[in-house]
Amino acid sequence: MSGVARYIYEYSPNYTIAGYILLAVIFVLTAIVYHLGFARTALKAWQTAVIYVFLFLGCIILTFLAFFLPMVEGLIVAALVLIVYKVRLRRDKKKEATS
Repeated sequence: MSGVARYIYEYSPNYTIAGYILLAVIFVLTAIVYHLGFARTALKAWQTAVIYVFLFLGCIILTFLAFFLPMVEGLIVAALVLIVYKVRLRRDKKKEATS
């Protein structure tokens, strides 16, 4: 198991709850990465709901892969890279607007 998945499975009360916790962690991180990198603000509410349903279904597959591959760690790195990108983009736009 990878680092975060092993930690979740070692400190959870049982394996079923640990699986749900791992699924929730992967879903939250995937939603953050989607929101930071790919989301559009011009979508209707039902379109966003459909996207998140399919995102959740994909996270089920990622949860099975997280047992042997560092999925959570990769999602954390992706989120950090996108956060740095957004901060720098916002700073450049603010600097450009004041110039």
